[in-house]
Amino acid sequence: MSMRWPAEAIWEEAVALYPAFSVEILPQVDSTNSELMRRARAGQTDPVLLVAERQIAGRGRLGRDWNSDRQGQGGTLTFSLGLPLQPQDWSGLSLAVGLSVVDSLHPDLQLKWPNDVWWRGRKLAGILTETASAGALRYAVMGVGINIAPQAADGLRTPPAALQELLPDAQAPAVLQRVVGPLLRAVRAFEAQGFAPLRERFQARDLLRGQAVVCTDGTEGIAQGVDPSGALVVDTPARRVCIHSAEVSVRPAVCAAGG
Repeated sequence: MSMRWPAEAIWEEAVALYPAFSVEILPQVDSTNSELMRRARAGQTDPVLLVAERQIAGRGRLGRDWNSDRQGQGGTLTFSLGLPLQPQDWSGLSLAVGLSVVDSLHPDLQLKWPNDVWWRGRKLAGILTETASAGALRYAVMGVGINIAPQAADGLRTPPAALQELLPDAQAPAVLQRVVGPLLRAVRAFEAQGFAPLRERFQARDLLRGQAVVCTDGTEGIAQGVDPSGALVVDTPARRVCIHSAEVSVRPAVCAAGG
């Protein structure tokens, strides 16, 4: 049996910001991000929230899997927002999305640049942002995957964190409603003002700040937060470096050798 999703309540909150907004709940999809990107390339660029009760080929950054069927219905929450946007600067969108999500969920959550939500050394949620051409605008697809119930490690070094460890009564439909409204407002604010006004709030959640880090591009040094565009700032022995690419993976140096 399908879960009871608050689709109408979410739509009523969203339509004031995006009059053409729609909410779709799919029993199963390969990936909510992939589905919205396919639609965008086919010319479907209306604002939409797409929720998958079961995601069987989810994608994280660098092509990693993020599936939602391991623990059965409700064990994870996977959704994507698709919105036509025209910000002056796209830099920092993923950070803005992540910041909105953690602010909606719990004060103890931290953000691991550029797009992961961590709690006590374990990953609790991930963000994946993508864009497609949409005429004069670009269409942004912002995917969010949140572990609701405890998950099996499945070969990982440590088990993923789960929201029910912090909020024992958390259930996917209520978490969705809790997150989406603020996220829509956050994206609208980002479109108007960019990432810079969010920098201080991000720094307060920054998991890597002050830590020795190793990047996959070879950069090593001490993470010093983010700059006004959302780039990761690293002090290396030679100089200060700003890392902009979303294709850079960053881990604390103490665990880099262990994978």
